[in-house]
Amino acid sequence: MTISLRRYAALLGDHLKPRRKQAVLLALLILAGASAQLVAPMLLRSFIDLCIHGAEGPTLALRAVLFIGVGLLSQVIAIGTTWTGAQLGWSATNSLRERLAAHLLGLDMRFHNNRTPGELIERIDGDVTAIATFLSTLVVRVATAGVLIVAIIILLYIEDWHVGVAVSLFAVLGFTALLLLKDNGVEATEREREADAAVYGFVEERLAGIEEIRANGGGAHVMRQFAAVLGRMARFGRRAWMRRSTVWIVSITLFAFGEASALGLGVWLYAAGVVTIGTVYLFVQYFSTLWGVVEDVVHRMQDLQKAGAALVRVDSVMAERASMTDGAGTALPDGALRIDFDKVDFAYGDRATVLHNVDLRLEPGRSLGLLGRTGSGKTTLTRLLFRLYDPTRGAVRVGGVDLRELNVGELRRRVAMVTQEVQLFSATVRENLTFFNPDITDERIDAVINELGLGEWYRRLPDGLNTQLGTGGGGLSAGEAQLVAFTRVFLRDPGLVILDEPSARMDRATERLLERAMERLLHGRTSIIIAHRLSTVMRADEIVLLDSGTIVEHGAREALLADPDSRFSRLLQAGRESMDAGGPASSPGQRRPLRGGGVPLTARRSEK
Repeated sequence: MTISLRRYAALLGDHLKPRRKQAVLLALLILAGASAQLVAPMLLRSFIDLCIHGAEGPTLALRAVLFIGVGLLSQVIAIGTTWTGAQLGWSATNSLRERLAAHLLGLDMRFHNNRTPGELIERIDGDVTAIATFLSTLVVRVATAGVLIVAIIILLYIEDWHVGVAVSLFAVLGFTALLLLKDNGVEATEREREADAAVYGFVEERLAGIEEIRANGGGAHVMRQFAAVLGRMARFGRRAWMRRSTVWIVSITLFAFGEASALGLGVWLYAAGVVTIGTVYLFVQYFSTLWGVVEDVVHRMQDLQKAGAALVRVDSVMAERASMTDGAGTALPDGALRIDFDKVDFAYGDRATVLHNVDLRLEPGRSLGLLGRTGSGKTTLTRLLFRLYDPTRGAVRVGGVDLRELNVGELRRRVAMVTQEVQLFSATVRENLTFFNPDITDERIDAVINELGLGEWYRRLPDGLNTQLGTGGGGLSAGEAQLVAFTRVFLRDPGLVILDEPSARMDRATERLLERAMERLLHGRTSIIIAHRLSTVMRADEIVLLDSGTIVEHGAREALLADPDSRFSRLLQAGRESMDAGGPASSPGQRRPLRGGGVPLTARRSEK
């Protein structure tokens, strides 16, 4: 795979234009450093020739002091160049990281479902780090090398055209070989990076499922799989290293020949009386400098190939486009939002249809209890409301507006969800409540906590809003995590709230606290309650039963309860009979779930 020099130049231009001052400072430091490296050998040549001609001690001492001073200045300039280059490279690539992360977050679920989080982390971190190395180190060294090579060739022409011609031919030959070999390892390196990403993805997935792996005795199998993944990474890594090493082998051969030629020319010119011993030293020293510079560039060619492979992978991600485009930004009405599913069908990609002709309306301020077996389509229905996917057929409307006409940010602001598994971060309670939004004041947070009736819980926090949580919400119980989720949603003041059985695993005392908070949260808002036990939906105004992606019953809860032939009524009756038959007694905080899976869904659908 070939990466054009124009593409590398474009990368430089994109990231250096916003940082012109730093780039100009870096260029001046590079010129100053190159000049110091050129002056030092000249001073030493002068010292050698003066010694041979019997110069006085003060004259030699002056040359020695100047040589030492130039050497120290060269080191100071080198430090400044390295620091400025690193600052410039990393600030530029951090902006690339930000753009890449924002782009990935903007892609829809059809993209993310086919990639592991570990793979995407490797793209954002590993690939961009390779590009950062290119910008912060390689560019500086290549630029320094270019200045030095041109200056050395000019000076050698001034000293003697024979040496100038020889070094020019050598430089042309050497850099032609480098340019021909610059992409030699790009494709192999790209595969190496893909193998690294596969390792990241494998480790991430297995760590996420470590409890199930241990509980089911899958440790040995996982380690065998891990060994296979690591073996693949080692094979691709070795192959990429060998391809990249070709450049180094060629450069060693060329420079061994070139150094011998420079020394031979110097001896020949000295024997002919054309140059002094000091000038012969100058030839050899300049060629050694040239050798060191180009050798360093050759070693950095591996970094260039890594950067080229990373650039290909980053470009491929940036070329990805969401299959769903953002809407024009139609505004949603204030307050509670109406929900409409208009003859909606949906399928995940090429798989079988998950939802079939879903036709549903929920008026503003009403609550809907959603029941159904696992796989019946409950989760898919809520994913469509968040516009994680678009329906295959039909339309989903919130507040009377087709979701495809809405700005996604506005939709996510007005629609909120509380799940059983609350995502918490290693941060303060305040940051977890506000999702790191500094614009939400502490007074606003306190008011919401008190409005939800969570003041007692809040007062138990050791440092209040500044209480630090561990990874995954370490330090909070499952019930307290749900309280954080309720407060987080209330702070957004949504018009539609979706609850995924938030109290399913709570003890009785925490559940009562959550129920009070839930009443306040749902007041004046439209809500959908995904139920895993029937007692949860007894607060709902309406009930929907899903079976295989189809609404098989929908009606007012009280009307369905009054109808002994309704599916909902039969599910409740089946639950009571199960308990009367001697089913396990419920502990105070763990009422027995009454699921719809145990009752055949064959009754007629009630009228809407």
